[in-house]
Amino acid sequence: LINKSTVPIGTGDWVADIVKSAQPKPIEFAVVSCPEFLREGSAIADFMNPHRTVIGSLDKEAANKVAHLHLPLRAPIVITDLRTAEMIKYASNAFLATKISFINELADLCERVGADVKEVAAGMGYDARIGRHFLDAGLGWGGSCFPKDVEALAFMAKEKGLNPQMLNSVMEINYARRTTAVKNVEKMLGESLKGKTVGLLGLAFKPNTDDMRDAPAIDIANTLIEAGAKVRAYDPVAMKVAKSILPNVEMFDDSYSMAKDCDALMVVTEWNEFKQLDLEKIKGLLKSPIIYDGRNIYEPNRMKEMGFTYKAVGR
Repeated sequence: LINKSTVPIGTGDWVADIVKSAQPKPIEFAVVSCPEFLREGSAIADFMNPHRTVIGSLDKEAANKVAHLHLPLRAPIVITDLRTAEMIKYASNAFLATKISFINELADLCERVGADVKEVAAGMGYDARIGRHFLDAGLGWGGSCFPKDVEALAFMAKEKGLNPQMLNSVMEINYARRTTAVKNVEKMLGESLKGKTVGLLGLAFKPNTDDMRDAPAIDIANTLIEAGAKVRAYDPVAMKVAKSILPNVEMFDDSYSMAKDCDALMVVTEWNEFKQLDLEKIKGLLKSPIIYDGRNIYEPNRMKEMGFTYKAVGR
């Protein structure tokens, strides 16, 4: 029995116990943990070109058989016990989430001291011990994996009598980004959102998916509405899913019709489509040329030269 899912530590043993207890007569079997490390939107490429394959089992022969299945992928194979394999998956996701929260906290400091967080991240990333991946400041993480995995790891730590201070801080920093973004837009609109129309460029938690699970757009839109703003949105693929989640947000068929007569725009998802917008046209459609770039997809100097009131994250 090969388990690909991300599951609480000890699930492999639990599965083995269930199978044993349900057998009318003893049948030889083994349980193997082989957690997947596939990114949503890039699953096939990640499956064919894995960074590593993790295999955990109490049965060495079973682990070796599963390892043999993965040999054609020509990636490093880690063979360990069941619980360690399950932990590797949680630890990997929690660490990536930590990198994002770290650079977001650093972004706030960069704003105060006049540094550019994108350049800071680039400079850090050249260090092989750190790496450039997941050092993009912005609105933080969402989706199905990071939120549940970090929370689950923190819960397991508490269950075992530990105090997961770092994991708790990682979650706290991440969700604070959403409130901070709305406060920044409020400030850009003269300290009040009442009666203002704010357009959201993007709804999905990341590009190349329609996944709205724990998407920053949900909290941002609801907070804007609670503050008295009207909210519009456009996303290349996620609007069908988002309609039932955000019934009070007006959806549009394209960025330009959505931007028309808005008091401000917020970049929420870094779709390539938004990077290639005709910004002069956007400027002419807006009531006031205000853009809050929650994903740092535009260059601040160019935006200011074009006459936008523009704010990015940590720049």
